[in-house]
Amino acid sequence: MAKIGVIGAGSWGTAISRLLSNKGHEVTVWSIVEDEIRMLREEHEHTSKLPGVKLPESIVYTTDLMSAVQGKELLVLAVPSVYTRSTSHSMAPFVAEGQIIVNVAKGIEESSLMILTDIIEQEIPQANAAVFSGPSHAEEVGRDIPTTVVAGAKDRKTAEYIQNIFMSETFRVYTSPDMLGIELGGALKNVVALAAGAADGLGCGDNTKAALITRGIAEMARLGIAMGGRAETFYGLTGIGDLIVTCASVHSRNRKAGFLIGQGKTMQEAMDEVQMVVEGVYSAKAAKTLAQKYDIDMPIVKEVNAVLFEGKTAKEALTELMLRDRKIEHPQLPWT
Repeated sequence: MAKIGVIGAGSWGTAISRLLSNKGHEVTVWSIVEDEIRMLREEHEHTSKLPGVKLPESIVYTTDLMSAVQGKELLVLAVPSVYTRSTSHSMAPFVAEGQIIVNVAKGIEESSLMILTDIIEQEIPQANAAVFSGPSHAEEVGRDIPTTVVAGAKDRKTAEYIQNIFMSETFRVYTSPDMLGIELGGALKNVVALAAGAADGLGCGDNTKAALITRGIAEMARLGIAMGGRAETFYGLTGIGDLIVTCASVHSRNRKAGFLIGQGKTMQEAMDEVQMVVEGVYSAKAAKTLAQKYDIDMPIVKEVNAVLFEGKTAKEALTELMLRDRKIEHPQLPWT
């Protein structure tokens, strides 16, 4: 069994810690928030972010980053994407050459347009950065509901090591070399989920949700392929799979924020009510900028940005999407 450090004690970090500990691994969980660590030690439960999910007493909790990082065979970076750079910078002095760091957050850095594993490599050049992602709400992983994800790494050996570390009878792990595609899928689906939630908030139905999911994956794939990702990734677990669950699930904070916006709340009011980091808000501007950089048509992303940052109502954005110029669904298909 392995010694593993989980950096971040939110809902996802907590669920992962439980999963790994139940497999017999020696798990240390770090958080910068002293009250959070105290609560986890005393309650063996994250009472605010994962209530009702009891944690093994063998898990060690700490606010000392060095002790959480040093001597570990694997590190899981589970902080929100907006803190990936600052946390990686703080970790860097303690990370050994070749130490595996698995990013499990989803996002694109707005200022640099970098995916999160690239940020880790920039801040911790000696690390072996990897990623896993997929349709995997912490609320369900924490209750052993069958879940499937994809582990991405630059080499097969690392990906298979991560697969072996995490895989269980309720948590299935596939492997892939397409780290870029995996990360872009995880980030971009959150933006589309805001749109899906807004449609729900407007009182739209299943037809609208299906349309947003289908056209959303088309936008995600167009951009991802232009950036160097593989088409297969976007039509797999970390693309369409993660998009479906984030657009439809009651656990999705992005869908919930979108729902509140569709009901007339401002972006900030919606984020305050959700009370957790809404990753899609942070990725939306980056997605729009990337679409412009690579000259990719992403109308859903464009309208989400208009609602979030330009004062357009969700109703106006939906009407704009419906009344766009006439299109052929698959222009590459010939007429006979």
